Amino acid sequence: MLIRNETIADIPAISRLVTEALLMLPQSTGTEASIVENLRAEGALALSLVAEEEGEVIGYLAASAARIGTQDGWGLIGPLVVLPSRHRQGIGSALIAEALHRLRVTSRGAALVGDPAYYGRFGFRPFPGLGVAGCPPEVVQALPFDATEPRGELIHHPAFGLDQHE
Repeated sequence: MLIRNETIADIPAISRLVTEALLMLPQSTGTEASIVENLRAEGALALSLVAEEEGEVIGYLAASAARIGTQDGWGLIGPLVVLPSRHRQGIGSALIAEALHRLRVTSRGAALVGDPAYYGRFGFRPFPGLGVAGCPPEVVQALPFDATEPRGELIHHPAFGLDQHE
């Protein structure tokens, strides 16, 4: 398996993978592929990584710039998707590890909205006062790369379509 930056040729496969992988989740809005497309069109993808095996895109991770409260410089991870037939094979873990390695160079930390049982193994955790309106506090998590404690609303790029205060 190879983890690499996306290429233009990967875009259709990424769109299909994001749609297919997230469609089965109850929290899916069905707009996730459009969010990635909008982030890409606006030049807002800090990372756009694919996991490839034998020429097939089997996993994908996007990261974009985010703010927590008044703190700029956070990397927002999401979506992270793996081909459903390839779950539990370490593909998502490999994508997260590579993303964290790269984000440590450019960001004060990483943040995401996701399953604490999964992301906790990478060091992500909720923080008092960290949140996103409408999300349970335990799913809004961060991994600071320094002593900064994230406090405030996790502000996503406008491409996510959230009603957030800038």
